[in-house]
Amino acid sequence: MGGNNLTRPSEFILLGLSSRPEDQKPLFAVFLPIYLITVIGNLLIVLAIRSDTHLQTPMYFFLSVLSFVDICYVTVIIPKMLMNFLSETKAISYGECLTQMYFFIAFGNTDSYLLAAMAIDRYVAICHPFHYITIMNHRCCVLLLVLSFCIPHLHSLLHILLTNQLTFCTSNVIHHFFCDDQSVLKLSCSSHFVKEITVMTEGLAVIMTPFSCIIISYLRILITVLKIPSATGKCKAFSTCGAHLTVVTLFYGSISYVYFQPLSNYTVKDRIATVIYTILTPMLNPFIYSLRNKDMKQGLTKLMHRVKCQ
Repeated sequence: MGGNNLTRPSEFILLGLSSRPEDQKPLFAVFLPIYLITVIGNLLIVLAIRSDTHLQTPMYFFLSVLSFVDICYVTVIIPKMLMNFLSETKAISYGECLTQMYFFIAFGNTDSYLLAAMAIDRYVAICHPFHYITIMNHRCCVLLLVLSFCIPHLHSLLHILLTNQLTFCTSNVIHHFFCDDQSVLKLSCSSHFVKEITVMTEGLAVIMTPFSCIIISYLRILITVLKIPSATGKCKAFSTCGAHLTVVTLFYGSISYVYFQPLSNYTVKDRIATVIYTILTPMLNPFIYSLRNKDMKQGLTKLMHRVKCQ
């Protein structure tokens, strides 16, 4: 089926991280624990925040939603990847591929919008502390949450509809471990003009909006913090942003490396970089947000205590 002329293939073949048979079981042994750690770690964050009244603030509200989205994000990719490690065919149906692509784009962009919402929360907390409660009220949080879900899902739907119009007539082999938009686009022999124009206009606007919010928020935070006279005050202000900045750097750094380059340059190195923001960042988030956060540590301790007492 690899070289046949097709309008719409019945299935694609996912080559994964390695096509060598001897690598498949070791890779399975590596990624299964990563998936379990990611799901359990993020689930603990959600449960700790929901069960502790001291963590019922906008910052932790967005963190709990981010953790939930990260669980969904990795579940879109890793279970199928694990199955393919143990399978000889490594096939994914056309419908499954588009479904995986839809949720990958949707949850990935939801992550970036939630990171932007958290940056706005930090900006208000540091730059307007006396108006924090009135600005970051329930209505504002719900509005930011709705935007964080609606915009990415509409954006994803548009891309899937455009992808569904493409003609595939060279190969059905995807050189990736999931149905990534870039990798699928490389298999198409029809014109990419409409798709590329959409990516450069609507796509760029959707991606740059949360990123711009994060940059502007932290520039305003930096200006405010530099005006604080005491070194202790500066350290305290920056400490509330450290975990968020770490996650933002990991997430946007790896995405920029993969996607801000010509389609023809998409290589094996980019697959490794994709692992960072699709798999490693969601796994590291619970550790980043809890290890240096006293409130989260207390919340997790209380949760463990409740579980032991039951």
